[in-house]
Amino acid sequence: MLPLRELSQRLPLRELSLLASLVGASGVLVWRVQEGRTAVTAKKILIPPIGMATGFCMFLVRDFRFPLLWAACAFLLGAVVFAYPLLRTSRLVRDGEVIMMQRSNVFFVVVIALAAIRILAHSTIDRFVDVKQTAALFFVLAFGMILRWRVRMYFEYRRLTGG
Repeated sequence: MLPLRELSQRLPLRELSLLASLVGASGVLVWRVQEGRTAVTAKKILIPPIGMATGFCMFLVRDFRFPLLWAACAFLLGAVVFAYPLLRTSRLVRDGEVIMMQRSNVFFVVVIALAAIRILAHSTIDRFVDVKQTAALFFVLAFGMILRWRVRMYFEYRRLTGG
């Protein structure tokens, strides 16, 4: 396997970004399969968006910045449009003494479709803004999507546990 530095010298930034997106989507699918086999806890619901929020540190670097209106639009697009399929294809259920995630059969199709849309949109948006800004926009979009999904899941968890 090539070291990242050598790989980045051989592949243009756009192709490296596409490769990272594919690896990330694959990682999410594997993680979701593993996560679905264990009981859900409040901690397991809340830690991913909290951990993901550390990604906002990228905006300390000027190259990743873009207008605040763009950020609001990306966040709302993620929270309203892209979170919707996740909300419709997953729910929490009580299984004895534990809470489990119950996904519909199309959940993984939705995750793959969202990744494909992201990759296709990424290459289109790259024409208008820098690759780093594109990555930052998609991060904000993904954060909106994950935050809405996890907040809804947390309230559903609280309802099922009586807490």
